[in-house]
Amino acid sequence: MARYKVILAYDGTGFTGSQRQANSRTVQGELEKALRRLGWSDKSIVMAGRTDTGVHATGQVAAFDFEWAHTEDKLLRALNADLPSDLVIRSLITAPADFHPRFDAASREYRYRLFCGTIRDPLRERFLWRVWPALDEDVLNRAANIFLGTHDFVTMGSPTTPKGTTVRTVTKAEWKRMPDGEWQFEVRADAFLYRMVRRLVFVQASAAQGKCSLEKVRNALNEQGKLSSGLAPAHGLTLVEVTYGSHD
Repeated sequence: MARYKVILAYDGTGFTGSQRQANSRTVQGELEKALRRLGWSDKSIVMAGRTDTGVHATGQVAAFDFEWAHTEDKLLRALNADLPSDLVIRSLITAPADFHPRFDAASREYRYRLFCGTIRDPLRERFLWRVWPALDEDVLNRAANIFLGTHDFVTMGSPTTPKGTTVRTVTKAEWKRMPDGEWQFEVRADAFLYRMVRRLVFVQASAAQGKCSLEKVRNALNEQGKLSSGLAPAHGLTLVEVTYGSHD
């Protein structure tokens, strides 16, 4: 029996999130079905974290135990041949028996994509959030800096467990403007609260549109004020990478 670590990529449009749910199509459910068709009989795979309905991934991590008599490459090809077109295993390796994708993770990185426009763009809007009015680049950059470091992000998300802490350490928060007018927000932290990245993007976009001041954003992070509720849409968000230190 070996433990395998896999890196998954998926288009989240057709999934009701990553975590298995009864009577819903999920990333976990599709991977487990493919494994069972190869003779896997365990109860559940384990994943690095949960992504919401519509959220994408290029670096989701999962692990499972499996008695496989052939090479890693043959297992990779066998699974990918049976997975749906919107889900693929990018890599598969044997991991230490005690490896856990969630609890061993040192950091996670997400990317959020958006563009400014007054007219709908059906092709781009599958993976990008269209916003208007246009965004102020200087305000975006200054807003991102507010979130760097260790803070209690209780106003920016919900704990992932009922009694879980809302303190997180953000080590990267930056905006990039692409040549085609696309904006990308890249954020890395030790862990994230539920819907935290989508909330951060919404707040920064609001500030960059002049709907709230940076001072209000700063005060809200320190629980000294409130901001209007709202989340950036799920379809602009991608889980890019999960790092594991020595396990990598």
